[in-house]
Amino acid sequence: MKKMGFTLMCALLLAIGCRPVDPKHEVTTLVLEYPAHFPEPTLPLDNELTEEGVLLGRHLFYDVRLSGDNTQNCNSCHRQESNFAEPTPYSTGIDGIDGNINAMVLSNLAWQDFFFWDGRDGSLEDQVKEPIVNPIEMHSQWPDVIDKIEQDLTYNELFSKAFGTTEVSKEKVAKALSQFIRTLVTGTSSLDSYIEGSYSFTSSEQKGFDLFNGEQGDCFHCHGLATTGYQMGAFGLLQFSNNGLDSIYQTGDGREAVTGSAFDRGKFKIPSLRNIEYSFPYMHDGRFQTLAEVVDFYNMGGHLSATIDPNMKAAGSGRNWSEVEKKGLIDFMKTFSDPTFLMDTSFSSPW
Repeated sequence: MKKMGFTLMCALLLAIGCRPVDPKHEVTTLVLEYPAHFPEPTLPLDNELTEEGVLLGRHLFYDVRLSGDNTQNCNSCHRQESNFAEPTPYSTGIDGIDGNINAMVLSNLAWQDFFFWDGRDGSLEDQVKEPIVNPIEMHSQWPDVIDKIEQDLTYNELFSKAFGTTEVSKEKVAKALSQFIRTLVTGTSSLDSYIEGSYSFTSSEQKGFDLFNGEQGDCFHCHGLATTGYQMGAFGLLQFSNNGLDSIYQTGDGREAVTGSAFDRGKFKIPSLRNIEYSFPYMHDGRFQTLAEVVDFYNMGGHLSATIDPNMKAAGSGRNWSEVEKKGLIDFMKTFSDPTFLMDTSFSSPW
């Protein structure tokens, strides 16, 4: 069989509705920047970070045309000033319907393996596709999204630079969005400076640090030792936990909806504590508005249930922290704050 010439191949591809990839297409590899005390992230081999892909993803993240009625974008529920989360218990979609779970933060996702509170997606590329078509969120259809994007000359150029073709697809949109979101790295907090040896805790912060890392506070079992502090909640063997929010859970609540196991009932993904000061409200259902309420809950000990985490040792009895200790915990958690990340214009809208 004779080899098909490139010109003929392009003509054939165009005839059947496909657009050829530029054989001379080149991209600029982007090296993810993060503090030296962070571990190296495991990035997908089939979606390497490039400057062109990240720029395309940034445009898509802030584009309302991803929604069915052109009124909402990813930033609508994941605001930079809120650590790319939302300051309300539930998000409201384009049809005015409220969700039933709190929008999770999007920072430092390059180090995470499970997405959504129940961990139903194992890749960021899969996760970013869901809100676009979810009927109570952006409520769009992929053919409509693709049609709107392909009509924009700006995107013709952005897709061509990122992928070597102006052709838009669901997979390319997901890859570009994922690339941008993986660059949302926060790691210049006071805690990071402490780990690097350039910050000293106040007496109250030190009290909180000691409580956090000791058996009396017992926070470290789920959120990691604060002496490493790189992600505060996204690493370690424990990924999902029932932290005693309720005594009764319905069938399918939490991780059980994914695994089908009753042993996972009421277990939700353990969130990062990075920028926790700004990512209120707290818990999967946004039931606590302030850190003081969160600390009071854990001081109470939590509610006993069949699947409660064994580390919730004070459930039913309480921990009896003093007001000074509770203040220390809050002050220490505020050392996880990274205001520069919340104001970094390289993560803001390019439109």
